[in-house]
Amino acid sequence: MAKDKKSKSDSKKAKLAEKKQKQEKKAQKKEKTKASKVEGSDAEDVDLDAVLAEYKKAQEEFVKITETVSEAPPKPRSSSTFLASPSNSNQLLLFGGETWNGALANFFNDLNIYYTDRDEWHCVTSPNTPLPRSGHAWCRGGNQKDSVFLFGGEFSSPKQGTFYHYNDFWRLEPSSREWTRIETKGKSPPARSGHRMTYYKNYIILFGGFQDTSNQTKYLNDLWLYDTQNFFWHSPTLPPAQLKPDARSSFTFLPHEQGAVLFGGYSRVKTTVSANKSAKGASQGQRNILKPLVHEDCFFLRITQPPADSPPNTPPNVRWEKRKKPANSPNPARAGATMTYHKGRGILFGGVHDVEQSEEGIESEFFNQLYAWNIERNRFFPLALRKARVQKKTPASEQRVSRRGRAQANEEELLKQLAALQAGSSVEDADAMEIDLKTGQEPEEPEKPGRDMPVSTEFPHPRFNAQMAVQDDVLYIYGGTYEAKDREYTFDDLYAIDLGKMDGCKQIFKREDDTWVGSDDEDEDEEDEDEDEEDEEDEEGDIEMPDEEPEALMSPSKRKKKQADEVSVADTTSTVDSTGGDESEADTTATSVDDGLPHPRPFESRRDFFQRTSNEWQEVLMTSLRWKGIQPESLTVKEIKAKAFELSEEKWWDCREEITALEDEQEAAGIGEVVSLADKADLGAGGAGRRR
Repeated sequence: MAKDKKSKSDSKKAKLAEKKQKQEKKAQKKEKTKASKVEGSDAEDVDLDAVLAEYKKAQEEFVKITETVSEAPPKPRSSSTFLASPSNSNQLLLFGGETWNGALANFFNDLNIYYTDRDEWHCVTSPNTPLPRSGHAWCRGGNQKDSVFLFGGEFSSPKQGTFYHYNDFWRLEPSSREWTRIETKGKSPPARSGHRMTYYKNYIILFGGFQDTSNQTKYLNDLWLYDTQNFFWHSPTLPPAQLKPDARSSFTFLPHEQGAVLFGGYSRVKTTVSANKSAKGASQGQRNILKPLVHEDCFFLRITQPPADSPPNTPPNVRWEKRKKPANSPNPARAGATMTYHKGRGILFGGVHDVEQSEEGIESEFFNQLYAWNIERNRFFPLALRKARVQKKTPASEQRVSRRGRAQANEEELLKQLAALQAGSSVEDADAMEIDLKTGQEPEEPEKPGRDMPVSTEFPHPRFNAQMAVQDDVLYIYGGTYEAKDREYTFDDLYAIDLGKMDGCKQIFKREDDTWVGSDDEDEDEEDEDEDEEDEEDEEGDIEMPDEEPEALMSPSKRKKKQADEVSVADTTSTVDSTGGDESEADTTATSVDDGLPHPRPFESRRDFFQRTSNEWQEVLMTSLRWKGIQPESLTVKEIKAKAFELSEEKWWDCREEITALEDEQEAAGIGEVVSLADKADLGAGGAGRRR
């Protein structure tokens, strides 16, 4: 009994000590918050032009472009840009972004490069880097395939009371890491952030975005095309009666062989609500507010280049065509779902859906689902991870010895015979001789051991506004944002998913967000909650505390309360029915997969698919060339095979989701491989084997 009392008193003392330590930690956090508020108290009166001039002056102190190996990944950030390098298949580019710690905002203008083959981060400093920003957009250069073009973005005072929007235009050469500001003649797009850019042949296409000041947000729906050959911005004049997308930001904008494709987005539309709900009848009054709207519509931008003999600055012929709502689109509709382009389809991840709005804020649901949007068929396919397939090991007796292996065996046998002759023995004794084949060769450098990266069969934590890029058929997901109560989590992590195999989600790195400062009210709420939890612990015993990272998918958030109550002063009006909700999924009929072309089989790789159907694809290619007036004889055999492989690869990816579903069904039924009887006959098995 005495022992029990002693153990209880010891545990109580430990809890009191832990509680005291928590209070000290929170007191330090409060001091830090107050200090940050004092430092940023004049943030509303900050002269942003002077601040940016100081940044520019500090930037010019760099004498040359320098690339250094970073000891750790870049600092956590949101609203940055992330892209697979067009000049190197082993590099990913990350530029800019911002971080918000609950009290102050911090903006970045560092260019970070991740080497996928070395698992290294490099940081590039340059005297000509664009100034710090977030919400900018960039894309590769179409015909200038080794260049990256960047436009716009925003910068703000530390407390985000004042905003500055950029309208500068830059070109980055990823191979040399050199930035160049592009000065153009004539009109250019006005300043903005939240816009999107893509490419078509020699054009860089820019659409949408918003301009934000301290008291209003204006969404844009203007279209601009930059001619990379004539260095000129075109602002196409569209017919007044032509249907075009409403003003929006944070939408999907993907390249297409005839122009570009737009899907979704976010904006706030003008609507009226009762000014005084407690009053009755007409005495309530009306007021204008901006209501959040998640767009679900889809448009195709058709671009026709001017004739070859046209003057240099002749604009292309441009037309918006509204498509039906994509079939099987993610439900419910979500904002902040990011999409990146891969082999004729868009890969979509994450997003947030506002479930219920109350006086305390907005109940939000966050997602971590992955979808593939087949652009031509206008249909979404959900993607799922599966366990890696175990490759069957071929017995040693059945393994074929490679040509290199046979040559090495012959060389070893000759050296043994030579050694036997030199030792005065007979050639028959050569097998008993031991020789060192590496004599005279330079010692091999030991390879750098690779770091073990955990692989999960689950997607990363739910989030919105994650950054994504695809390099060599591998999807990389970087960062993103999650909200719980008044706290905003900026994820500091990077994941990789092989889109061909879908055999797991590899965690390249992950760090906890410890930069949050928050507010006094939040600290008081946390203290009350902690005290309640401690009281419950005293009554019920020890309770295991969860990790700091949130796991709930539903979370109350006050992120849009201010925006929802904001009085509308927008110059543009948008229609709430722009989502095209009337169109049912049945109206959007996906095109049939059976198009008369060779079809991949379950468990068949791209290379195996082409080897089996090579002759058919070459015939398809030659027929297509003749239709275009090109004689196949003008191409070499190597060129024909290369182009035929591209066609087969396009078909392989186009059918990937259906084939994956078939593979899953067959694996569940215990089938691991499908081989036709014709292929089985080619293996040279005996008659009994063929019958079985």
